[in-house]
This record gives sequence, C-alpha cells and structure tokens, in this order.
Amino acid sequence: MAVQKSEEEWRAVLSPEQFRILRQKGTEERGTGEYNKFYEEGVYNCTGCKTPLYKSATKFDSGCGWPAFFEGLPGAINRSPDADGRRTEITCAACGGHLGHVFKGEGFSTPTDERHCVNSVSVKFVPEN
Repeated sequence: MAVQKSEEEWRAVLSPEQFRILRQKGTEERGTGEYNKFYEEGVYNCTGCKTPLYKSATKFDSGCGWPAFFEGLPGAINRSPDADGRRTEITCAACGGHLGHVFKGEGFSTPTDERHCVNSVSVKFVPEN
C-alpha cells in the first residue's frame, strides 16, 4: 500500500536524521549504525512507513560498515539508477524512503551475489515473536 505524505508531514513523524536519510537520500556515517553488527532473529521494517523490508535470515556481515542483506522481501524494495550512474539506489516500495544501495557481483557467498547496503536509520528491527 502506497504511503504518501507531504514534506511537512514527514518532518513531523521523522527525526531530523531520519528525514535527512529517508527523504533527502543521505547516508549515515560508516560503522555508526545501530544494526551494523546486530544479528537477532526478526524482521527489519521501513522506519518511515513500517513496511516489512528484510528478514534477519538474509542479513550478513559484509564488513562494509553498514547493515548488509542479500535480498529483500518480495515487492518491498524498488531499484533505480543513482544520479552518479555507478550505483543502484534502493528505496521502500511503499513510501519511497531511501534505504541505501545494492551492489552485485562482489563475490560474497550469498544466494543472490548481491549486497543491499542499508542505512540503520532507514530500518527498524522488530524481534521475532
């Protein structure tokens, strides 16, 4: 289900840092994110609209300094070429919130050979049960 809010509405429900990353396509500092070295069982939802995006079973330690997942939940994540022409941006399919970037062919031993490099600020972990 699509979630549409005005800039003012987003500012009212997001912290300044969440707004900077989710709505203005910012990036949190490498190695500082809450979920970088976090490996509990559960689901990661979009911070902006609470849509489930990733299962914890798809998270892996890539050493990149941000949470890394090898695949998102079906239909939850959109991909589009980044303005720099080198990267592919990933956004929440429901609200358009910026999550990070996806990289392919880096040689990680994951089923998809993809690394979804996600800002911790963009997601909220919900424990299993």
